[in-house]
Amino acid sequence: MTVPRFWRNLSSRYNLIGSHCENCGNYYFPIRPICPSCRRDGEIGQYKFNGNGTVVTYTVVHTSSDDFDMQTPYVLAIIRLEEGPMITSQVICDPDEAAIGMGVRPIFRRIAADGDRGVIHYGTKFIPC
Repeated sequence: MTVPRFWRNLSSRYNLIGSHCENCGNYYFPIRPICPSCRRDGEIGQYKFNGNGTVVTYTVVHTSSDDFDMQTPYVLAIIRLEEGPMITSQVICDPDEAAIGMGVRPIFRRIAADGDRGVIHYGTKFIPC
């Protein structure tokens, strides 16, 4: 990802900002410039998701890249937000506690760092509610 694109996407990444079509009522994450259903007839606008959702499916990651090695094992899930879109995110819980249908809520956490003295990347993860 280019540096300008990274900075443009920060607000949507940190605040779970997506799109809502006033014409058909569908919600999308990440932001879409046009509605895939309505095409030119759609009236798309920004929408801030509350982040509450349900685990649709999940996996437990036991082996990962060096950046996430200290976090293993961890739960990686597909979460259906209350408004409808599905996103992939880490769920902060004991892997034995993870379950399909489990309710989750967003939490702001550190995602990664570029070395010991580099940029720290933050974003949204989820915890059981």
